Amino acid sequence: MKYERVAISDDRLPRAAAPAYQHIVDTYASETNKTASVWRMFAEDDLGWRPHERSSTVAEIMRHQLLSERRFFAEFLGSLEPSAKEALPEKQTVEAFAVRLVDLAVGRLGWMSAWGDKEWLGNTQFFDVRRERIWVFWRRVLHSAHHRTQLTVYLRLLNRTVPSTYGPTADVTWSGADPTLTV
Repeated sequence: MKYERVAISDDRLPRAAAPAYQHIVDTYASETNKTASVWRMFAEDDLGWRPHERSSTVAEIMRHQLLSERRFFAEFLGSLEPSAKEALPEKQTVEAFAVRLVDLAVGRLGWMSAWGDKEWLGNTQFFDVRRERIWVFWRRVLHSAHHRTQLTVYLRLLNRTVPSTYGPTADVTWSGADPTLTV
């Protein structure tokens, strides 16, 4: 994959104490990079836009992402996190949201990399059920991907460029990219 801007480069990734869990560190950084790339495609005037009166605005989705990610890591996984108020940028602009997303993620990478079987496979409370922490982590990744996908649809509806996240898009491709559209 070729990204115009990489917020968390590979050289910033800590090595997991238990190599079997390096994929968690790598995936979290990669998913954060993808989300920041999507967010940065919006203009400031888009923050209040919503495709339907019952839909969230662009800014509401960005705020939700920051707050819910903070909650997952603090409440369900036990990471030391800033208060909910501190998780949001002081000035709520597209760039400030993206910078805050990346800053919070970078702060979690070292913490995640220190964990091994005991931590990742241990149970924790998740809302009204108990789950393994690794399950909660992957649930977080899926939740984030869901909201990122919402915003890529918003980009298309606004006639903005949709960046590559898992492969080429109608707007971004490269030599060797194969969207697997043929048998």
